[in-house]
Amino acid sequence: MFTHLSEFHAWFAHRGEVQRQHVTRIPLDELGGWAADPRTGNLVHRTGGFFTVAGLDLTRSGRGVEAWQQPILVQPEQGVLGILVKDFDGVPHCLLQAKMEPGNVNGLQLSPTVQATRSNISKIHGGRDVPYLQYFTAPRKGLVLSDVLQSEQASWFLAKRNRNIIVRVDEHVPVLDEFCWLSFPQICALLRLPNLMNMDTRTVLAGAAGISLSGGDSTEDSFRGALARSREAEVSLHSMVEVLSWFTEAKGRCTLTRHTIPLDKVSGWSRRDGAIKHDLDLHFSVIGVAVESDSREVTRWQQPMFEPRGQGVIAFLVKSIRGVLHLLVQARIETGALDGVEMAPTVQCQPENYKWLPEARRPLFLDEVLGASEDRIRFDSVHSEEGGRFYHARNRYLMVEVEDGFDSDVPEDYTWVTLRQLTELVRYGNHLNVEARSLLTFFGFYEEE
Repeated sequence: MFTHLSEFHAWFAHRGEVQRQHVTRIPLDELGGWAADPRTGNLVHRTGGFFTVAGLDLTRSGRGVEAWQQPILVQPEQGVLGILVKDFDGVPHCLLQAKMEPGNVNGLQLSPTVQATRSNISKIHGGRDVPYLQYFTAPRKGLVLSDVLQSEQASWFLAKRNRNIIVRVDEHVPVLDEFCWLSFPQICALLRLPNLMNMDTRTVLAGAAGISLSGGDSTEDSFRGALARSREAEVSLHSMVEVLSWFTEAKGRCTLTRHTIPLDKVSGWSRRDGAIKHDLDLHFSVIGVAVESDSREVTRWQQPMFEPRGQGVIAFLVKSIRGVLHLLVQARIETGALDGVEMAPTVQCQPENYKWLPEARRPLFLDEVLGASEDRIRFDSVHSEEGGRFYHARNRYLMVEVEDGFDSDVPEDYTWVTLRQLTELVRYGNHLNVEARSLLTFFGFYEEE
């Protein structure tokens, strides 16, 4: 435990010195342990485990582009993302891990207590056991606070889900060198720092957004007061039944058709410079990396990774309606989502991908986000995405309060929800996408500077 955050930063800096990792880009055809399937060109691991890079064909997308093909990560196994919670002197603390990932832009980030795929858990890599796993598998000790299968990045994963679980314990828990206890207020402060809390930590913490902080005085006539009332949600523009009906209708309108195809048959993409790249140098590339790490279950390995072509923008527009802060949620058609549609932030895109499209086909509300005045931006921080599969993937996460005259009537694929409604929805799988859950964590832990 740390009395002051300066103690944490000193500990974290020390972990960065003693946990060494070296990542080198290498051509895909030189990846050890991986090979292109001779029939399909799909990239597969020699054990048949971990994941496969295949092709995906999509039509009738209902998006700005109606049909396309792309590489996709196929990883049908479900991993475990778990956080232990324990009270110290009556104050809840979370056990987090300083963990190196090959795709992290800064190497070391804070991960959940357990962050492991089924392949890691079964040790098909021949490595060490996963610490603290026994707290998240039955029969277990402790009280389960949250436990749900949640989706991963559906633009790059096909129907991928992980078990997000939070367990409270009372017993003594030995703390390994790379782990630390942090209180919710400390986590709140650290969430404002770029590239520190990794994506897996943020998605699990979304399950604690309703219990972490009181969130201010709901009687205040201010943004903070409107946010506190949104947590309590005594008044909302739409009832939960109406929100769920809106979501069901959006899924019913979805016409997306998709099926996997051989990676060698994906049109618009080509193998060049040792990678698989989009012909217009948009979206992302599939690259190879060689990793050496002295702090992982396996000390050296090689693997494919997805490298985005630019930094993304992920934002909720927010508006006070009847004195209660509401968030503008999008029913977004997702490439690899299990049901085709998930609830997403107002804006979720890589702006560079739209530079060749006419103005009318730019994502809705993107200009409102990018053109917001500084006094309207309530949260703004760059965070990394999952560093085990994505190389230097970063998004700018924003909370933007709209102008007073912003119309509450929105297109049919959008609706206004309160923070409490969003917190209730995170209890169920296939409702909020991972980007929305990350932003929910920022809302749930929000405190004005």
